[in-house]
Amino acid sequence: MLLSSFTPNLVEAGVDEAGRGCLAGPVVAAAVILPKDYQHEWLTDSKKLNKKQREELRLEIEKQAMSIGIGLASPQEIDQINILQASILAMHRAVERLFPAPELLLIDGKYFKPYPFILHECIIKGDGKFLSIAAASIIAKTERDKIMEKYAQEFPFYAWESNVGYPTKTHYEAIKIHGITDLHRKSFRLG
Repeated sequence: MLLSSFTPNLVEAGVDEAGRGCLAGPVVAAAVILPKDYQHEWLTDSKKLNKKQREELRLEIEKQAMSIGIGLASPQEIDQINILQASILAMHRAVERLFPAPELLLIDGKYFKPYPFILHECIIKGDGKFLSIAAASIIAKTERDKIMEKYAQEFPFYAWESNVGYPTKTHYEAIKIHGITDLHRKSFRLG
């Protein structure tokens, strides 16, 4: 079972992103504040769960969380400032939407730029260690999948309803045949 908190008394928000390795679409971040004593047996890193489990857990998180913030960085922003900086920008945007403001951010991974007036702790593989980061990973992943499934209706050739923008054989072949869209990250290797 994952840990419910990093400190005994600070208001903590878990922060994670989804979509860094994609060829298309935004990078999406989420920040989640859970109650201090929150426990859940199968809440874990979104990558260890199937789509149905993630959707069920998202409903649970939305019911139990004290606050949830979601932030995006567009493909154009990714191309301008690079994927790492865009991921951090999306995380900051997610934190901005939290109320009440947390006192400590638990960041999944090892890179982050300090958010004004809030302490942070970078935790490698944090989504497999802390419930709040796991919750953020699930919110970010389900939100991003929903966005890409919607874009798939507009751009049907790329199979975004199944690959959600990740580099797959089908996605690369569609780029060769149909070219790229405004949703593709032009700074990424697209062929």
